Amino acid sequence: MSIRSLRSAHIAIVVVWLAATAAGQQAPVGYDDTPMQPNGKWHIHDGKRPQPAIVTPGPANVGPVPAPGDAIVLVGAGGDLSAWQMMTDGSPVTWAMKNGVLETGKGIIRTKAQFTDFQLHVEFATPSEVKGDSQGRGNSGVFLLGKFEIQVLDSYRNPTYPDGQAAAMYGQYPPLVNASRPPGEWQTYDIAFTAPRFTPAGTLDKPAVVTVLHNGVLVQNAKAFWGPTAHKKIDPYTPDTAKGPIALQDHGNPVRYRNVWIRSLKDDN
Repeated sequence: MSIRSLRSAHIAIVVVWLAATAAGQQAPVGYDDTPMQPNGKWHIHDGKRPQPAIVTPGPANVGPVPAPGDAIVLVGAGGDLSAWQMMTDGSPVTWAMKNGVLETGKGIIRTKAQFTDFQLHVEFATPSEVKGDSQGRGNSGVFLLGKFEIQVLDSYRNPTYPDGQAAAMYGQYPPLVNASRPPGEWQTYDIAFTAPRFTPAGTLDKPAVVTVLHNGVLVQNAKAFWGPTAHKKIDPYTPDTAKGPIALQDHGNPVRYRNVWIRSLKDDN
């Protein structure tokens, strides 16, 4: 083969490779066979839904954010896990705790106490060594009342279905923007939550509402949950969702947590 032919063949291969790479980057990650969300705009976990714009958050705090005086510290420097139990059977927590840092282990953990309305602060870090992609990368979750998940995921240069990325109301609303830090860095969620209200007859009066700041950036602005979150579905409201624990999810990825605290809020209305 002549040099000219070799060059032509090489160029053709590069063009094909670039086209395939571009197609791979544009391919949606998600589902189109799941139920439609209640507003009829998107399927649950719809891969065609627009990806949130990327926003670089401000500089991270070097150390944990101090808890206010009226907060209950759920995960702190003392390494005390007495506030927690395993979700399934109420047994002692089996996750590893060292120097005030809790790492996910087998099984979901939940607080012994139950809550209704609250302010919750969570600091987490996804693995610094990147393994996997989409939902298989730094996956965990913060469950409010044990029913309403704010997704934890390594969403730094990691496309996935938008309602399943970091700071999403899982399966319902993507964050307004993607404010994720790089893998291994400590990140924060600051969450204000109002529990659902029910009539004496047990029917829903007001849905659960959440506001979330991810690394100091507003990403959920007083959004109402359509119901308890779940994979590929949205569960209905029932009176038992009026209160519940805080839960942290094990999804097979070694996500770390530190400095988790909560403030119960009074309903003055």
